[in-house]
Amino acid sequence: MDKSKTKVEFCKFPDFIDKEGSIRLEPIGRAKNTVKKPTLTGWKNLTTEIAVDKRYTKGLDGIEDYSHVIIVYWMGAETECHLKHHPQGRSDVPYGGIFACRCPQRPNRIAISTVKLLSRKRNTIKVRGLDILDGTLILDIKPYTPNYDVVNKARVPAWVGRLVF
Repeated sequence: MDKSKTKVEFCKFPDFIDKEGSIRLEPIGRAKNTVKKPTLTGWKNLTTEIAVDKRYTKGLDGIEDYSHVIIVYWMGAETECHLKHHPQGRSDVPYGGIFACRCPQRPNRIAISTVKLLSRKRNTIKVRGLDILDGTLILDIKPYTPNYDVVNKARVPAWVGRLVF
């Protein structure tokens, strides 16, 4: 590969880490949909628009060639931090650590969801199936890439099948 013929358009990192190791993240966009309060179900067919800050519009170029994207977002509406619990508050599933489930009550309120990409227009993308509240801050958007994202023969505990999605 001849790197002398490649092009790059640079941007500035909006994040920051200080001498003590504290990280400050700045959102790149915001979600817009009809969901105002947390819920366990109803996400599968929900359409959400994600408006990316206009300074990052060019970063979406080519995204429409993918069928799915991974949305990284900040669960800012979450008010509790759990170390252990019964997922979804269900006593019929094991009492376990927060890192052994996908529940939102995490030490850092960072979430990820892989969703269907419906369209892109300028600095906005539309997705289906994103479990996110209206106004949620978006931290990153990544294309779903099977080479990285598919795990063949993945193993999960049997109780996960009893959860509501």
